[in-house]
Amino acid sequence: MTERLFDDYAARSTAVAEGSRYTACIVVTPRDHNGYPVYYAVAENRSFREQEQAEQAADKALAAILSLEGDGTPVFPDDYTGFDDEPPAA
Repeated sequence: MTERLFDDYAARSTAVAEGSRYTACIVVTPRDHNGYPVYYAVAENRSFREQEQAEQAADKALAAILSLEGDGTPVFPDDYTGFDDEPPAA
């Protein structure tokens, strides 16, 4: 797991088991411990067979966060998809 600190929140990457597959997630927790963590799935329509692959995807997503909104919601670049695939040609 990787962690990044923002003004009011700590964000960390993780992989969550769902049956036999894993989902890459970002967990955002208030730094003042006055609230609950919120889990954000990375590329919700994608899951991984291996926990390590899901953790790597979550680490990449955590690094791509530009900032957090006031409520802790991650802000990603406009063209960010969460996938390593090349974007379609315009």
